[in-house]
Amino acid sequence: MIVRRFPVGAFQENTFLVVDETTGHAVLVDPGADADRLIAAVRASGASLDGIWLTHAHVDHVGAIAAIKRVWNVPVRLHPLDRPLYDAAAEHGRVFGVQVEAPPSPELSVAGGDRVQVGTLTFDVMHVPGHSPGHVVYHGHGVAFAGDCLFAGSIGRTDLPLSDPAVFGRSLERICALGDDVVIYPGHGPETTIGAELRTNPFLAGLRAHKATS
Repeated sequence: MIVRRFPVGAFQENTFLVVDETTGHAVLVDPGADADRLIAAVRASGASLDGIWLTHAHVDHVGAIAAIKRVWNVPVRLHPLDRPLYDAAAEHGRVFGVQVEAPPSPELSVAGGDRVQVGTLTFDVMHVPGHSPGHVVYHGHGVAFAGDCLFAGSIGRTDLPLSDPAVFGRSLERICALGDDVVIYPGHGPETTIGAELRTNPFLAGLRAHKATS
């Protein structure tokens, strides 16, 4: 598996190109902006793009979809609970002072417990609401594409429209149960590991204490 990270747009959101080396098939995870750059990266990889996987539908994670789909009409995967955010992407972009082309309707839904595949690579889907109602994590092969749940040294916001701080703690607990060696590819900032965050992330102090006594 090849994973390439592209910080894009005004929010420096991480878009990931995930390539199965065995078959040369690929997906883009959270293509948020800078569509020309992402299209060039897919072409340079020599891979065949199979789809777009969304961890969630905040504006900084969906802004390049329309332009990418004009080049490759591949399906978009989205949890249905995030559809209101997805449909309002252009409007939300204006609120933040960035121009966002409204993405076309997603073709495929995704839910917790699903398995998704690119080439020979299979990833499990975990529904982790809190930052947004339909937020998911794609995990497998020792990595997790965690969107805006867990960052190096921080966690996702829960003060945004449709966020729910009451359930976010449980979502973090489930992510951290994936295993210390799992590499987290977050929606912003550098990659990290679950073990590193449990040791040092101040927002996980409660989980750290619980793990120490369990």
